[in-house]
Amino acid sequence: LDYFPKEHKGTIKGGDNMNMHALKLLKPAFALLVAVLASAPAVGNAQDKPIRIGLVTFLSGPAAGPFGVPAKIAAEAIVDALNAGKVPAPYATKGFGGTPLELVVVDEAGGATKQVTELRNLVERQNVDFVIGFISSGDCVAVAPVAEELKKITILFDCGTPRVFEDASYKYVFRTRPHATMDAVAGAMYLLENRPAVKSLGGINQNYAWGQDSWADFTAVMETLKPELTITTSQMPKFGAGQYGPEISALLQSNSDVIHSSLWGGDLEAFMLQATPRNLFARSQLILVAGEPYLHRLPGSIPDGTIIGARGPSGVYAQKSVLNDWLRNIYKERAENYPNYPAYSVAQAFLGLKTAYEKAKAQGAVGTDEIIKAFEYESFDSPSGKVMMKLGKGHQAVTGTAYGTTRTVNGQITVGNIKYYPVERVQPPEGVKSVDWIKAGMKPGKW
Repeated sequence: LDYFPKEHKGTIKGGDNMNMHALKLLKPAFALLVAVLASAPAVGNAQDKPIRIGLVTFLSGPAAGPFGVPAKIAAEAIVDALNAGKVPAPYATKGFGGTPLELVVVDEAGGATKQVTELRNLVERQNVDFVIGFISSGDCVAVAPVAEELKKITILFDCGTPRVFEDASYKYVFRTRPHATMDAVAGAMYLLENRPAVKSLGGINQNYAWGQDSWADFTAVMETLKPELTITTSQMPKFGAGQYGPEISALLQSNSDVIHSSLWGGDLEAFMLQATPRNLFARSQLILVAGEPYLHRLPGSIPDGTIIGARGPSGVYAQKSVLNDWLRNIYKERAENYPNYPAYSVAQAFLGLKTAYEKAKAQGAVGTDEIIKAFEYESFDSPSGKVMMKLGKGHQAVTGTAYGTTRTVNGQITVGNIKYYPVERVQPPEGVKSVDWIKAGMKPGKW
């Protein structure tokens, strides 16, 4: 009532007795309110509040040390640098388009069902504007349809299974790192380029989406490139098994020239600590398609000659650039080591989202639909090089990748004989499933 002149106070009543003069006086206020609400952006507010980003990563359990905690350290360092405007071009604008960022961090431990609940909590209770998260492929497969239901832009920053966008189509879900088919393709190429006489192959992989896909892709590539190869054994322990005595025995008995493994987290560390004393790798060369995060964690347990991947030119494979130097420096300030590939993966998520947000803002609006449109088929620079959102109708990233071979020098594991593979050699084109592309001979695509 403070809106009205003194003589009109107390004259507003319900029904037919409402003072029409008071209504006329109300109209300008309602018009102003409607105009303000109509012009308010759907995501964030540069003047009133920060943009809240839910970060989901492993903070506990065996996957925390090599994957989840490095991702968290990188995310916190990146957010601080963005808020301070201390990121190299083209990311020098503070926050996202001038609006500061705020992290809400959630532990990914606990399984897919728990992560579905946590995602709902982030959106419905924590009121986050975006979600960046998920290392486990099983979690990504589970949360993607829920993010779609909640209509919340969710960026998968690390998980590898190609099933996310090859088996479904999403509007609100993006993945800013390549899927894992290129691990298999480049890994097999690297193996045959350096050991063309290999005759037999065994494997140990976790029995869920990621492990199953990795083994299926790798064996399909090997059968395509070297059809006379013998597959000796496939060991599929459950995720988080911890004890691998029977699997190690089976691999020893297989007498394989090469052992393929996509084990990660505490599973890989436990397997290596148990397999090395039994001399499993005295006969069999090891290829670890996701082994880069363990180079500083397992000195003495990763044998010389192990082939190591990092799902992209990340970590030890990241080539010198201003952005790479920036990430290495801000990470090293907070940790004892330089960033491994999960840290590079989370950097791609934040820089990709910043690119889309600011592109939408430059075009006039930062609502959810405008950000999605700006994100689809976008390309952006990262510490790992150029990232292109080319698959999954513009929702799945592609890059090239790299492999190398380990050697221990002065007690530290180093990587040499590095070879880089361009995206057109290791990624299927849009609309073609990975396994079909592999079996058809992996014809290079056009990017």
